[in-house]
Amino acid sequence: MKTRRELLKLAGFGLAGLPFSGFGVGQDRSGRRFAAPPGEPYQGTDEELLNDIQRGAFEFFWNESSAKTGQTKDRALAAGSDTRTMSSIAATGFGLTALCIADRRGYRSPNEIRERVRTTLRFLANDLPNVHGFFYHFIHIETGARWENVELSSIDTSLLLCGVLMARQYFADQEIKDLATKIYERVDWPWMLNGGKTFSMGWKPESGFLDARWEHYCELMMIYLLAIGSPTHPVPPSSWEAWTRPIIRYKEIDFISGNDPIFTHQYSHAWFDFRKKHDTYANYFENSVKATKAHKLFCLSLQDRFPDYGDELWGISASDYVNGYTAWGGPPPQGPIDGTIVPCATGGSLPFLFEDCIRVLRTLRGPFGKRVWSKYGFVDAFNPLGQWTDADVLGIDLGITMAMAENHRTGFVWEQFMKNNEMRDGMERAGFKSEKSVVGHG
Repeated sequence: MKTRRELLKLAGFGLAGLPFSGFGVGQDRSGRRFAAPPGEPYQGTDEELLNDIQRGAFEFFWNESSAKTGQTKDRALAAGSDTRTMSSIAATGFGLTALCIADRRGYRSPNEIRERVRTTLRFLANDLPNVHGFFYHFIHIETGARWENVELSSIDTSLLLCGVLMARQYFADQEIKDLATKIYERVDWPWMLNGGKTFSMGWKPESGFLDARWEHYCELMMIYLLAIGSPTHPVPPSSWEAWTRPIIRYKEIDFISGNDPIFTHQYSHAWFDFRKKHDTYANYFENSVKATKAHKLFCLSLQDRFPDYGDELWGISASDYVNGYTAWGGPPPQGPIDGTIVPCATGGSLPFLFEDCIRVLRTLRGPFGKRVWSKYGFVDAFNPLGQWTDADVLGIDLGITMAMAENHRTGFVWEQFMKNNEMRDGMERAGFKSEKSVVGHG
């Protein structure tokens, strides 16, 4: 069972080291130039499309979560009727956020939604095994038992906590608030530092702490801000300075990034509102705008090898592909890039580069709709150059798309989550200052 971070290590090589996938330059496998299937892009309004996407994602989080424990599957068949039993605590965090959005939008009755939230939080607070407040990455959806030999995960616990704190703030329900507070306040953040200045990526009872650490810019910001803001077991504000911020330049765009897929510029932004704020180093919202622009240009630069990539069709992030699951993207090029399109790459970047991203989603919903649209919205990935379409959807990929669609539409997740005093404290202690001017991105 490989984590995303383990896959990033394994896949940390560029296109030059990969076997060519078999497509001729500017051609598909048959020697013909790529052409999208006939049909117009989605003809409804932006709001109608985003609502369809969010409703589909919510159906996943409702149907593929346990009514007994509230825990959400890591993945499920896009057509439904899935029988797998592996839950992801990160997917559960996105699921709690999805329940808040669904309640606000009236996707299901308020009583049903609140009871599902209570069930989820009761299980997390009272029944799910934890070590120093941290949870195992994957668990059995009905029993909570650790899945095989997976790690106690610092990042996945943080993704879960963001959903927990979102629910605490949004629902006017004392039991929800008390349970969420218990879950957050028992996390022993200094323990996960393991004597260092940066957080370990995890721990296993058989071997102790993982050697890998959260030491360069990626999706890590949420871990540090949750920990710095903790009222019970905080880490010093200086930990915000402990991780590096390497600069990448691509086609005259300079931005902070590691050698990581585009999801690393999305995840912390699903909940933390970095707009109009900066620390000593950057405005991280603007940084994600630049990273998204660079990612689009990177995809377009591959057109001579993968002619499906263009203004209407681009976006690669950690996802399924024809041979399994991989972490891929660029710049710089990473992983076995083969022309696959990953909808959450653009879906999770909607607040950063809306017009460019919605153009892709309109294309996917339009001429490709019969191939890629499912009961739960877009499938996780598909390759327009071949015959491969993923049979699955992934909770975290649907989750980031649903959250960021809502943030673009209303800013709701940002607004609610940032009402948590601990989150404001964490950002203030980390040195964030407000900016007066607002830059629009269209």
